[in-house]
Amino acid sequence: MLKVVQDLKKIVPILAYQRFMDEHSIVVSKDSLIFSLQCLKSHIGYQYTLLTSIAGVDFLGKDYRFCVVYDLLSLTFNSRIRVKVFMNEITSVPSVVDIFINANWWEREVWDMYGIYFDNHPDLCRILTDYGFEGHPMRKDFPLSGYVEF
Repeated sequence: MLKVVQDLKKIVPILAYQRFMDEHSIVVSKDSLIFSLQCLKSHIGYQYTLLTSIAGVDFLGKDYRFCVVYDLLSLTFNSRIRVKVFMNEITSVPSVVDIFINANWWEREVWDMYGIYFDNHPDLCRILTDYGFEGHPMRKDFPLSGYVEF
């Protein structure tokens, strides 16, 4: 394990670490997500000041069905890190809009497509589907023809 990750484990409560090629991924609990992202952004040794994307993942049939993935970029150190949070269908994730302002639309997209709720989001409403749309189309159990027949 890299010295950077060993130092990061002293600050951020990391549940798991994975390195694939030059990509670093950490898994944190939803309770420590805000603290972890704030440390990665503000710490002088990391400076991951850019949130490049937020994505949702559906693992149908697993205990932790959903995963929210945050991709961060440090321009100062020219490095990337991926932060993952796993949850079940009834668990919500804290919104990170207060830390990264550009998280607003990505969290709305993950809500719209997967139905993952973000606590304290300023305007959590549909962004890609119509307001009358039923369900969340990226879920693996969503029917191919939808819920409404025309």
